[in-house]
Amino acid sequence: MSLTDLIYAGSNAVAGLTEGAVNDAIEKFGADHAVGYPDTAYCLPIIYAATGVKIKTLGDLPAAVGILKSLITNKEDLGEALNAGLATAVGAEIIEAIRYLDGDPYANDSGIGFVPDPIIRSLGVPLVTGDIPGIAVLLGEAADPAALAAIVKDYQEKGLLTFMVGNIIEQALEGGVKMGLDYRVIPLGHEVTSVIHVVSVAIRAALIFGGIEPGKLPEFLTYTKERVPAFVNTFGELNEVIVSVGAGAIALGFPVIADVPVPEVPGALMTQADHSKTVEFSLEAREIKIKVTKIDVPVSVASAFEGERVRKDTMFAEFGGNKTECWELVTTGDPATMEDHKITVIGPDIDDPSFADADVVRLPLGIVVTVGGKAMQKDFETVLERRIHYFTNYIDGAMHVGQRNIAWIRLTKEAFAKGFRLKHIGEVLYAKMRSDFEKVVDKCEITIYTNADDVKRLGEEMVKPIYAERDARMNALTDESVDEFYTCLLCQSFAPSHVCIVTPERLGLCGAVSWLDAKATKELDPEGPNQPVIKGTASDERVGRWDSVNKAVASASQGAVESVTLYSILEDPMTSCGCFECICGIMPEANGVIIVNREFSQTSPVGMTFGELASMTGGGVQTPGFMGHGRFLIGSKKFMSAEGGLQRIVWMPKELKDDVADRLNKAVVAMGGPENFADMVCDETIATDSEAVLEFLETKNHPALAMDPIM
Repeated sequence: MSLTDLIYAGSNAVAGLTEGAVNDAIEKFGADHAVGYPDTAYCLPIIYAATGVKIKTLGDLPAAVGILKSLITNKEDLGEALNAGLATAVGAEIIEAIRYLDGDPYANDSGIGFVPDPIIRSLGVPLVTGDIPGIAVLLGEAADPAALAAIVKDYQEKGLLTFMVGNIIEQALEGGVKMGLDYRVIPLGHEVTSVIHVVSVAIRAALIFGGIEPGKLPEFLTYTKERVPAFVNTFGELNEVIVSVGAGAIALGFPVIADVPVPEVPGALMTQADHSKTVEFSLEAREIKIKVTKIDVPVSVASAFEGERVRKDTMFAEFGGNKTECWELVTTGDPATMEDHKITVIGPDIDDPSFADADVVRLPLGIVVTVGGKAMQKDFETVLERRIHYFTNYIDGAMHVGQRNIAWIRLTKEAFAKGFRLKHIGEVLYAKMRSDFEKVVDKCEITIYTNADDVKRLGEEMVKPIYAERDARMNALTDESVDEFYTCLLCQSFAPSHVCIVTPERLGLCGAVSWLDAKATKELDPEGPNQPVIKGTASDERVGRWDSVNKAVASASQGAVESVTLYSILEDPMTSCGCFECICGIMPEANGVIIVNREFSQTSPVGMTFGELASMTGGGVQTPGFMGHGRFLIGSKKFMSAEGGLQRIVWMPKELKDDVADRLNKAVVAMGGPENFADMVCDETIATDSEAVLEFLETKNHPALAMDPIM
């Protein structure tokens, strides 16, 4: 059979299965029965993107099946055959959605099935920053399980996001691959239709970040090809359905690399039978560039391990966490007197004989990273210091929480058994500081203290005074005290029309880029994503409108956005990409706004979930009355100050409220508002119904109720 014949055979088979599944489901549940995936605002996302139609009931599906069948022309033409591959994707999406009618079909499966919207949004930042340089989709069953496991580990160590379908899941697990969302190796399921869940991720990336209008299928295909750096590896013999699935991947712009002979299509469908070359071959096929820093430590170090959690039963050593003192500091030294790559541990290491009988090694810990360089500035110290958190979490077998003098580190028994010691934390920090900040760091020394007296003395005499000096400096930084703001275009690789404006009092909406971060990034990469905007005089101070900002935004968005304000959510609010931490939106009956964070999955008092709110707020569009933002903005006196500011907040999820309460309370008091303002803010443990929320606000005499009408 020719390649097109194989594709059509698979597409026709899936079409028949889909039609039968739809008819059976309607007969069993009725045409009015709801159908859809959990925790998404896009119903059946692929059908929604392709047609603009939201499938909500089983009765909506026969029309979708008709569209599916119309794509299968059976013509001897590769382009037509690739369209049939898209038909297979539609069929798989319908089949998988029907499986959810009886509850979660993956509840007892090693795969996770459908990937919810919040997870995609949380992956936005590492994708645009390059921490996740690409997406690998692995499918089938390998003839050589050990080689398969080595391939997955290689992708993991290079930071790729890896999705797996089929028996390779068990093969990888048996080969020692750490798997799950925390490790960026995600098992989807064993049925071939499970692969549709990664296609759904790619399509929703276009919906969430790209702001592409549903129904414009060619634009979605262009987006996935140009902006979603994915490829497919297949293992084992290919049947017609797998070939058809591969055709759908190729239509999306994802090259398919098989380990068995296939009818090759240059750049699209290829064979690489040598598993030792699979990784390099696949990365080259998708033109994914990997920057690898070789670090002399006995465990893997990669961003893929960033989400690892070290539980008590796997823990060997612990520092901080209210058990011992633990702090970290980056300070600037004189390059002339420094010894590059000097790593010193002062005090007992975790293999000290005195711990031989201990269940868990617990030590105080102080980490001093001294950097020197001609271009190094004192303001950059905090930027580099925050990276200690990320760099330590890149270690396979380490968990880092917190920062400054509330840091908390755990190491696993497995890492210790492999030979990992405290000096290796120094090796990782040294290598990453030198590679990631090479333009400002010419030399780097690491000193690690574990003697209780040293940690306590230095904490009081050196560390706390430096923290206090920095805090005073940061508190003095206001939008009024600086001459320039910065653009942030990191997310344009996914959201081409979005531009962040970062100011001292308004960090990037992803929560990851502060004004000092942007300033440092400009120094590190002069032509990079953060460029200065000379403020000049505001044309409207109340809403935060500057002609210079508008000019910069119009230029950076290619004219898609011509005017933004920095302090209003009603008048030309700043755009959002889709990876924002929170969304605020007007609740008119309460004369205020609610704020929802992406971790909250329930329906908010305005009748929408986070995902539904986000679906009309992201993708670089301006939606007056709604705005994406970072957690840290909740506590800034510039937060929607044009509409009355922080005292307009009437509802937040409890987790978010508890997280920001101290900062919020201090800011409200500083602005002349009531004390303990957070206690006046409703949350889901009190009410989610709008009437009940309003009753609570009235009992608390919430200040928003006495303000001028918000609209």
